[in-house]
Amino acid sequence: MQAPYASNPCTARGRLVAEKESSFRSCYQRDRDRIIHSSAFRRLKHKTQVFVEHEGDYFRTRLTHSIEVAQVARTIAGALGLNSELTEAVALAHDLGHPPFGHTGEDALNALMAPYGGFDHNAQAVKIVTSLERHYAEFNGLNLTWDTLEGIAKHNGPVVGELPFALADYSAKHDLELHTHASAEAQVAALSDDIAYNNHDLHDGLRAGLFSDDEIADLPIIGPAYAAVDVTYPDLDPYRRRHEALRRVFGVMVSDVIDVSTRNLEQGQAASVGDIRLLGRPVIQFSDALWSDLQQIRKFLFTRMYRAPKVIEMRENVTAVVEDLFPLFMADPAHLPREWRADVAAVTDETGLARIVADYIAGMTDRFALQEHARLID
Repeated sequence: MQAPYASNPCTARGRLVAEKESSFRSCYQRDRDRIIHSSAFRRLKHKTQVFVEHEGDYFRTRLTHSIEVAQVARTIAGALGLNSELTEAVALAHDLGHPPFGHTGEDALNALMAPYGGFDHNAQAVKIVTSLERHYAEFNGLNLTWDTLEGIAKHNGPVVGELPFALADYSAKHDLELHTHASAEAQVAALSDDIAYNNHDLHDGLRAGLFSDDEIADLPIIGPAYAAVDVTYPDLDPYRRRHEALRRVFGVMVSDVIDVSTRNLEQGQAASVGDIRLLGRPVIQFSDALWSDLQQIRKFLFTRMYRAPKVIEMRENVTAVVEDLFPLFMADPAHLPREWRADVAAVTDETGLARIVADYIAGMTDRFALQEHARLID
């Protein structure tokens, strides 16, 4: 049974282009399915999470990360009486706007786009699902519901100040009320992102040999998890021991969010999803104690994983790839594919061209960016 503050597909805010409703799928199910079948979602298979896609078959990519986020989000949404379909749609779409090479690629592209309004992956995700996906006969983009678009745009909180161009451009046509908080479903997707990467970055860092089980056993949450496994399974082999410990870490984070968010929702006394947006604070949260523990884990990962020498070396290499490709396409748009050159013909200034070039580079996978760099520059 859904809570009164859950998003209801029967009262969804609609689509920019009106469509006949499906007789067997809710509007949120259709949003989720369109995201799954989009080209941008498929490309996440070959986009960096932490390690560049070709560095190993077992490391997370943006695609496997997004699937894990969606699984966590469905679980939490169900426990809180929220709409699992909307939660899943936002979770699956939350990283669609990431360029190749993860946050490294985003930093490089944002610096290159600084004279033209910058680059932000959340805003780029909105642009992808409202414009850049071009498969449907009656509209550009995926024509998602307002509710899903709102969640993609502001699952991390209200967007205030100078807006990224893509967000400002779309919201002028279909006001996403960027100054308010998003639905509880979108907030669940945001916290599920934190839970997923806090867990799988530990797993990937261990697999990469950047640190050992003994080294992370001194960290909060993780140490007690290993100790509990050792008591229950004293002779477990190292790999099963690791998995059993990290799944307990996963469980601690999920349980904490459910417990704290349940109290927040009860105290907020929201009677509708609109009340959630206007509370002025997030309702889906970690406890202060767990958040403090997670900060210690993140500090460890930052030093030992995100700033590990081999990761830094790869960051420098892939930054150079983006920094080489962008001015090449700006100087000679003829290097762009034919369908992109049609958009170039319609722009009248350098800013318009830069945004097309940024869209094209942002859509590249890791391997395609490396191949294009080798073909056009090396």
